[in-house]
Amino acid sequence: MNRQQILEAGERAAQRSPGFVRRTPLWKLPGSVFGSDAAQVWLKLEHTQASGSFKARGMLNRLLANDIPPSGVIVASGGNAGIATAAAAKALVVACEVFVPTVSSAMKQAKLRELGATVVVTGATYAEALEACLARQKETGALLTHAYDQPEVVAGAGTLAQEIEADGGLPHSVLVSVGGGGLIAGIAAWFEQRARVVALEPVLAPTLYNARLAGEPVDVAV
Repeated sequence: MNRQQILEAGERAAQRSPGFVRRTPLWKLPGSVFGSDAAQVWLKLEHTQASGSFKARGMLNRLLANDIPPSGVIVASGGNAGIATAAAAKALVVACEVFVPTVSSAMKQAKLRELGATVVVTGATYAEALEACLARQKETGALLTHAYDQPEVVAGAGTLAQEIEADGGLPHSVLVSVGGGGLIAGIAAWFEQRARVVALEPVLAPTLYNARLAGEPVDVAV
């Protein structure tokens, strides 16, 4: 993954689906809010993004970068990646099937159906929903969209960092919440060690921390 791929992701979205991915605000806060008068703190307001999260960036890029078969697209998700995929599929007028675990919220399931997706509720965990999704994909031949682990998804997420630098200049440090790791991978790829990138994750879901200790991806119970 490199900056050129991220630039291409942004250009692809602008040309083929203009207006779907939004340039979200970069909001400046006084450092005193966080107890430091010396620091400048900026918030990237991705909750205002299409579909409600940064996931829209990667999911749209995945769809635009590939030929979509008649069976459409398929994804397993705890919620946000599925909603982003369904929204992108609706914008491109293609079918979408989303596998979610039984713990996913009724509100997110309703949103998926509102966007026109076929929703399959299966498995107690995301991993089990993903397993069912992969089996279904083999049957239908639909384009698989992963919640975070595909180059196009990572490149799409990296457009967030591109906007940060364009709108606010090169930051000293970027603090990034981590789940599966797609967002921080895209941000790190954009800044290419020109800025300090810090991963933040909850104590009960130390995905990146455990993977760094092991030197390879590991499963983490969440």
